[in-house]
Amino acid sequence: MTEQVKVPAIRFAGFTDPWEQRKFGDCFEFLKSNTLSRAGLNGENGTARNVHYGDILIKFGDCLDGERSDLPFITDDTVLPQFAGSILREGDVIFADTAEDEAAGKCVELRKLPKEPTISGLHTIPARPRFFFGTGYLGHYLNSDAYHRQLLPLMQGIKVISVSKAALQDTQVRFPGLSEQAAIGAALSEIDNLITLHQRKYDKLVIFKKSMLEKMFPKDGESVPEIRFAGFTDPWEQRKLEDIANRVTRKNEGESDLPLTISSQYGLVDQRTFFNNQVASKDMSGYYLLRKGEFAYNKSTSGDSPWGAVKRLVRYEKGCVSTLYICFGLDGADPDFLVTYYETDRWYKAVQMIAAEGARNHGLLNIAPNDFFDTALILPPSREEQELIGLFFARLDNLITLHQRKLELLQNIKKSLLDKMFA
Repeated sequence: MTEQVKVPAIRFAGFTDPWEQRKFGDCFEFLKSNTLSRAGLNGENGTARNVHYGDILIKFGDCLDGERSDLPFITDDTVLPQFAGSILREGDVIFADTAEDEAAGKCVELRKLPKEPTISGLHTIPARPRFFFGTGYLGHYLNSDAYHRQLLPLMQGIKVISVSKAALQDTQVRFPGLSEQAAIGAALSEIDNLITLHQRKYDKLVIFKKSMLEKMFPKDGESVPEIRFAGFTDPWEQRKLEDIANRVTRKNEGESDLPLTISSQYGLVDQRTFFNNQVASKDMSGYYLLRKGEFAYNKSTSGDSPWGAVKRLVRYEKGCVSTLYICFGLDGADPDFLVTYYETDRWYKAVQMIAAEGARNHGLLNIAPNDFFDTALILPPSREEQELIGLFFARLDNLITLHQRKLELLQNIKKSLLDKMFA
């Protein structure tokens, strides 16, 4: 039975009719899915295509253009005949029934499909609408908080979270008239296209930076980089860090109450913001006081920073860091150059040589300050070349940050619209 429900906070002009609400089972019928792992799929050829739950969770957005998404082929040609009644069509939706978190239940609406028959894969729940919905509406609605909140109390599991067909059957589906559905789907799909465009630009810049870091710094055992600014030909020189840096050990004597921590991605950041207002110690009188432009080495390792991370304070005029950090200022090299140098892996070998084998305490390297300052760096003898390299990467970082902010803005706009456009 159809029920009338409240209308959303934002609607397109001209639409005033109340929304409808129906049980999931009144709106959809379930299709069959296969149990093929990645090992049963390939990227080259086959008689049928497959939609894998991992791609729904990570790769696909709310709506899937199967013609452009390089869906994998099913290697075994005998699989397809078993799913004659469950070959996917445009407008079908597929839920990922398993995830490591509350992403379980993420859904994708099929827009276009490849020429080969396509079936739903491992850990998926495919469903076919019993009546027509506006293009793009289901993909966005079924992924909105308005719908997903219904699934949260129905999820099962601890380490692996799952959603069942029975759980989906317990949910309610809300929708306006067909024309309004189409308008909502078109608007959100346009935002998705913009997000995809900026994501690609951002990804290309990140890849470009990684490539230039490889080419603009000499490889291990060499003294000349692959790419260089015109006019510079002298080989790079090895210098000890102690030759270009001064250790900072000044204690905080009430000058700052800003606790800092090092993020391998974001640099020196406010510990309270980074750890949701949790601070290792409220008394910061014993901490080191770091001033803007100075560096700190965090000996904690992670997947992104296997030998720790060296970052410069740029966001704040001053702040406090743990005495476990090794801090220093520069007086014999360009700061922007050194920031970039520590984003490469060229310094790993020097640190690896002074870190005792197996000497890690909960991911913290056992490295003495004197040993760290004794590590060798390789840098151009010309301060001008250092500055050009530093400036090049500083500008590239600014461009990456600009695209990242545009991307985050679009994502926030979409989230806000999803919250306000669905009842």
